[in-house]
Amino acid sequence: MPITNTIIKISPIGIIHSPFKEKQKTPIQPFKSKAVGRVEVFEKYAAGLKDITGFSHIILLFRFHKSRGYKLLVKPFLDDKKHGLFATRSPFRPNKIGMSVVRLIKVKKNVLFVKGIDTLDETPLLDIKPYVPEFSAGRKVRIGWLKGKIKGDGATL
Repeated sequence: MPITNTIIKISPIGIIHSPFKEKQKTPIQPFKSKAVGRVEVFEKYAAGLKDITGFSHIILLFRFHKSRGYKLLVKPFLDDKKHGLFATRSPFRPNKIGMSVVRLIKVKKNVLFVKGIDTLDETPLLDIKPYVPEFSAGRKVRIGWLKGKIKGDGATL
């Protein structure tokens, strides 16, 4: 069966609570945010949080629930030229999946308190993964059209 005919069902495992109620006032990336948020994991998934307190940072996968439509060529905030959608972090995507690496401050039952939140309030949480730099692609990376536009240029992680 071709994958184009496959139905994929994804259900939220929780809700991300943040101080940001409007898209225009939401930080563009986690590194630009000092805001604290709460990641509420639904009770039926709470057991999956065992041992998460040992990690300083976590990856949040979520749904851009307020984004509508997408274009394959977009002008990102750090450039005035258009780039391919998949070479950007635009929230306007075919599957509306976003990710953020945030600092884990504390865990209280099924609620994670995090710093560096950059999502709208009540964003549906799809998954959580521990951030482990050694598991990333490598120490030498290229950052494409972003070279020279951000501090550090991504040469090392």
